[in-house]
Amino acid sequence: MLSRVAETLYWLSRYLERAENISRFIEVSWHMTLDQPGQEECREWGALVSTTGDNSRFFERYNATTKKNVISFLMFDTEYPNSIISCLRAARENARTVREIISSDLWEQINAFYHIIEGAGKNQGHVYENPYDLCQQIKLRGMMLGGIGNDTMSHGEGWHFCRLGRFMERADKTSRVLDVKYFTILPSLNYVGTAYDDVQWAALLRATDALDAYRQEYGRINPSNVAEFLVFSREFPRSVLHCLGVAQRSLHAISGTPMGAFRNRAEQILGQLSAELAYTNIKSVFDKGLHEFNDQLQIEINRINDAISRYFFGYDPEEFKEAG
Repeated sequence: MLSRVAETLYWLSRYLERAENISRFIEVSWHMTLDQPGQEECREWGALVSTTGDNSRFFERYNATTKKNVISFLMFDTEYPNSIISCLRAARENARTVREIISSDLWEQINAFYHIIEGAGKNQGHVYENPYDLCQQIKLRGMMLGGIGNDTMSHGEGWHFCRLGRFMERADKTSRVLDVKYFTILPSLNYVGTAYDDVQWAALLRATDALDAYRQEYGRINPSNVAEFLVFSREFPRSVLHCLGVAQRSLHAISGTPMGAFRNRAEQILGQLSAELAYTNIKSVFDKGLHEFNDQLQIEINRINDAISRYFFGYDPEEFKEAG
């Protein structure tokens, strides 16, 4: 497969997953503010911006982390490359250039998805008031596109590049949604262990569609168990460890390298990270600090992405950033 096509499929999948996960971030923040009527500008919305790592970009365009500003920035800001509308525009453009590789059903639904969000952007007032309905629609559309891609594409190299991109993106965003909780409790440690704290952890599980699966395994809400489930579960499809395992299998299917060995830097780093997580427990994570753990995890995921870009797509991501 041409490296250009492989890269397009990889990023097509990442952009779609990113749009879906940003809607999950907005949903969890919205749920966390439901019991705080009248607080248009509160720590949950500021926490959401901090989690993206794009604070400076946000404050170049907005003067305060109000609900309206944050939702506008993350959903509809066409000048912010990681907004939902920007991600879907990029995904649509990528899909257009590989229409001979993906199915017509997948292309049509990606195109429709983009126009739905574009239309929502013309009536933003309703979304600012209650973003839940649109977030739900984005999540369902994202899951539907994953199913269409899985069921209508041959499971060859192209499909594996799509799956690799999707699960690398998902692993990163699951760790970041945990950071929403971290940044939320920073100003108010008195909330830790209270009923309000439990409500926030439940909101986080709900936004990742993990609440039912979590309750089946653990029952009552417990912060340590929630973090353990979202990071270390081998069965739940949005846990970090599960996502990295799926990505690893697709990476090896593309290269033909047997599992347990490596022939390139991406396989080496991904294998090391997966093994490290497989032999880590939640106690050691909390001893180190959940935010510090997630921060290092995101660094490692970025290293894997850079290695994939160098080996399969033929360019240095750092040089590309400088050129941009």
